[in-house]
Amino acid sequence: MATLYKALDQDDGPTLKKVIDESCRKIDLGAAIHMKPLKEDPQYPITLSEEFNSVVVEHHLKWTPLCHQQPGPFPDGSPSDRLGRYDFHHADEQVDWAIEQGLKVKGHVLCWHVTTPEFLSEFEPQDIVKQLKRHIFTVMGHYRGRIKVWDVVNESLAPDGTLAENIFLQKLGPSYIEDCFRWAHEADPDAFLIYNDNKVEGIGSTKSEGFYNLLADLKAKNVPVHGAGIQAHFNAAGTGRSRPPTPYAVKQQISRLGKLGLRVNISEMDVRVSKLPQSLRSMAQKQIYHDILVAALTEPAFDGLWLWGFTDKHTWVTHFYYDDEPLIFDEMYERKAAYYGIRDALSTMKVGGTVGGDVLLGADIDDEGNPWGYEWMQPEPEKGEGGNEQGNAKPDWEIHELT
Repeated sequence: MATLYKALDQDDGPTLKKVIDESCRKIDLGAAIHMKPLKEDPQYPITLSEEFNSVVVEHHLKWTPLCHQQPGPFPDGSPSDRLGRYDFHHADEQVDWAIEQGLKVKGHVLCWHVTTPEFLSEFEPQDIVKQLKRHIFTVMGHYRGRIKVWDVVNESLAPDGTLAENIFLQKLGPSYIEDCFRWAHEADPDAFLIYNDNKVEGIGSTKSEGFYNLLADLKAKNVPVHGAGIQAHFNAAGTGRSRPPTPYAVKQQISRLGKLGLRVNISEMDVRVSKLPQSLRSMAQKQIYHDILVAALTEPAFDGLWLWGFTDKHTWVTHFYYDDEPLIFDEMYERKAAYYGIRDALSTMKVGGTVGGDVLLGADIDDEGNPWGYEWMQPEPEKGEGGNEQGNAKPDWEIHELT
């Protein structure tokens, strides 16, 4: 795939990590990491350690990879149905490397129906409770003192904001969410515990309302949930529910979550652009990264930006969607326009910077009548997306895989 963006000069200013170090406010700047490039691509760990202060393990801390398949507990590579047998080898390599580099590590994820071993559905409810609790204690116990921040429950909401009809809801009822947080807190009382979901970044949708209401309910019950993760897997050419939220909508969402007593992080950001005309891609991607981060930085509750990868050479998007260039470094590890967008946003926190910059934060339409993103935003189709989304347990990236 041809490179769309060329760096002006790889030495044309400070790294992102240095900008944060020189800022009046410190936040997490993290990237999702994978084992194979960490070991086999020499530039991958170099760029990670130079540019970021945090990492999240993208794959190998999920339930199925730990005890059912890749890397798998059996020498012949066959899957195991022994839920009590774990293989932490690949996860340990990533976590230990990060700690040696002085990077903060976030654990992802303890309870997500998509990466739960399929044969768990054959169990009776009381046995699922036993296995889920044991899994949380096993994983958190293994990393206690090394991983101090965890995504506990991931994507429990359907596209319409109701609870997804996944294995846990069907077998255990809605209380499984609060149970997971209570077990996680019991397993490690010092850990910071997060609920994480997708397409909830800005106010104005039924799912973002469901997200807020779920967290408000958990806080009202004194459930030990400390943070909210808003994923930010964006498609610059998206329409309907897949349209990127405005900075104003994101700011309002973070604000009201903060008033619940939660810290808020953008947890899995990437920006797909390949469905836009090529002449618009760089501009759109840079503006989305820049403006969304600027909006978040104006809110005291915001504590970090985590990208789902950092180089177009290694991105989940090309495996689950299509060829794209959604991240801030190109395949040659050169800085893209999006990189400078993030750096400019972070620079608003430095001495002499202007919080909020010149981003439209008090409305969705400027004084001249132009909506945010009007230069690249695609028109809505004449017909709605339709479909029955109530209780749908498929993740958004699977339901709308081409948008």
